[in-house]
Amino acid sequence: MNCIIIDDEATARAIIGQLCKNVPSLKVLEDFPNAMQAIKYLNSNEIDLIFLDIHMPDFTGFDFIDTIKNPPKIILTTSDPNFAIQAFGYDCIVDYLVKPITPERFKKAIDKAEAIKSKPTETASKASGQVETSSGNDLYVNIDRRLIKIDIPSIYLVEAKGDYIQVKTDDKNYTVHSTLKKIEEKLPDDLFLKIHRSYIINVDKIIDIEDNSVLIKKDVIPVSRSNRPELMKRLNLL
Repeated sequence: MNCIIIDDEATARAIIGQLCKNVPSLKVLEDFPNAMQAIKYLNSNEIDLIFLDIHMPDFTGFDFIDTIKNPPKIILTTSDPNFAIQAFGYDCIVDYLVKPITPERFKKAIDKAEAIKSKPTETASKASGQVETSSGNDLYVNIDRRLIKIDIPSIYLVEAKGDYIQVKTDDKNYTVHSTLKKIEEKLPDDLFLKIHRSYIINVDKIIDIEDNSVLIKKDVIPVSRSNRPELMKRLNLL
């Protein structure tokens, strides 16, 4: 799993980094002394797991979670045991580690994260009936036991929202119980492109591109670093 560490104390970041080195499945890509730097990084990179301190100056760990869309799995690392109840009100929080963190307790947290990461496959199979087979320029979605026909070229954005996806079209938006992967398989490759772990766009609908984001209608959508080269290939550049 690709992970990052967010903690304002350099010693704490070093300790968590060392614990990560003892787990072969973990790859620490970056560590950050504050949440704002991490938010900028997440806008252009795909991360599976975040080790997040709660008490940081100006911007707490909970402020960070409330700010980002579709957060990856998070393990809280803190010296304060008093926020556990609040922490587990967030679906994205996997575990709550109180410093000093032992290797044994750390490994248990990672086991939880890996178990949760393996669940989307099961979820996708349960949701597979919600996005039906497309036919020509039409895509059928199952909403409240009704099959709704969507004109594929009218779709400009598909956004993952937990166990649901939002399909935005020129005329109307649809919330469907499905996965981004499932609908990606139904959309034509020549028209649509996944540019971030949470977004698929209609390339023909792009209005503007600036830095690591694209503008489609009024939506500003982040482009991950790994998907940017493919996006640039698809554009008809002068």
